[in-house]
Amino acid sequence: MTILKRDDVGGIATLTLNVPEKLNPLSDDMLAALRRELTEIAKGDALKCVVIAASGKAFCAGHNLKEMQSKSPDGLKDLFDRCAEVMTLIQSIPQPVIAQVQGMATAAGCQLVATCDMAIASDVAKFGVNGVNIGLFCSTPMVALTRNVTRKAAFEMLTTGKFIGADEAQVLGLINRAVPADALEAETRALAETVASKRKSAVRLGKAAFYEQSQMSTKDAYAYTGEVMVHNMAEPDTVEGVAAFLEKRAPDWTD
Repeated sequence: MTILKRDDVGGIATLTLNVPEKLNPLSDDMLAALRRELTEIAKGDALKCVVIAASGKAFCAGHNLKEMQSKSPDGLKDLFDRCAEVMTLIQSIPQPVIAQVQGMATAAGCQLVATCDMAIASDVAKFGVNGVNIGLFCSTPMVALTRNVTRKAAFEMLTTGKFIGADEAQVLGLINRAVPADALEAETRALAETVASKRKSAVRLGKAAFYEQSQMSTKDAYAYTGEVMVHNMAEPDTVEGVAAFLEKRAPDWTD
């Protein structure tokens, strides 16, 4: 069985977590597969957007607890380091990454949703960082969660282990929007196609700048993004885009 399916259509790569009987855990094998596919996607020029989806009722139940139980402290540290590498890779590849969440996303699964650049969820999806319920605080998932939702909401989720529904997840900023279950795939595809229709190099430049400036002070962020815009404006395709807008015609871009 292929634990991670990949389907490339129309400049969009869809990666589907495919271990539904185990709720699609971020096992050692799944992390390796995600790392491999994301690294390959990042190297190419044809793909403009990535969707991470899942099969079955759950999106992702987090790490495989049986695997974790069998590991030494060094082995566990290696697991969390490899997971962090995959999460960092999602935000560092040039293509925007959209989570398509059809069901429960918990612990590192919730971390995966929070890490993706955007997320569309079914209105029946639920989200939680519920390790505290078994005595294990979700410290690594906390990193992505606290960079998406308000501090008090994140702390409540982390310390109570409660799940939130898709509507609340949207209000808190964990997902972009909740949609009816039967519209999830179409809504996600529409968003991906919109992103893919934009000038590729501009989106790639913008994604890198988005995450870079988010770590800076306001003053440094403005100085940095000003330089990014100067570089962007000097590109021939941007010159063409501006001219096309002023002349009220479609731009003739090279990418």
